Amino acid sequence: MTFKEAVEITPEIVNGFQTGLTALGKHKEKIAVSNTRLLEGSVDIDLTTKPLYPHENRWDYALAYDKKVYFVEVHPANTSEVDVVLKKLQWLKDWLKNKAPHISSLKADAPYYWIQSSNFAIKTSPQYRRISQAKLIPIKRLSL
Repeated sequence: MTFKEAVEITPEIVNGFQTGLTALGKHKEKIAVSNTRLLEGSVDIDLTTKPLYPHENRWDYALAYDKKVYFVEVHPANTSEVDVVLKKLQWLKDWLKNKAPHISSLKADAPYYWIQSSNFAIKTSPQYRRISQAKLIPIKRLSL
């Protein structure tokens, strides 16, 4: 099954598929791919599911590259935002399991990425340990 097919059979985001990195809007410069022909498409999960989950901490994006799906959250990398991003990650995992199993079946081996929207400001702290344990250390840019 392709990413596009998986999106189109997921009722909550049925119309969310966009070609390339279009769904990432201004954040598409945060993603670098070595071969654009392997880029299958993207979905703005946050925007598409907002009417259904207006008060939830929703994850930002999904994108497919080389038949694998990656989930990207572009968010400030500050100590005060760690709880928010971890809640978003838990929301995403629950949503994939309960609402988007076909997309979940396509995820990459290391599928979750927090891309910092500004400077990295999470020092050695309990918050740093938590994101480290969740394998979600913020990065400046995702290279695939």
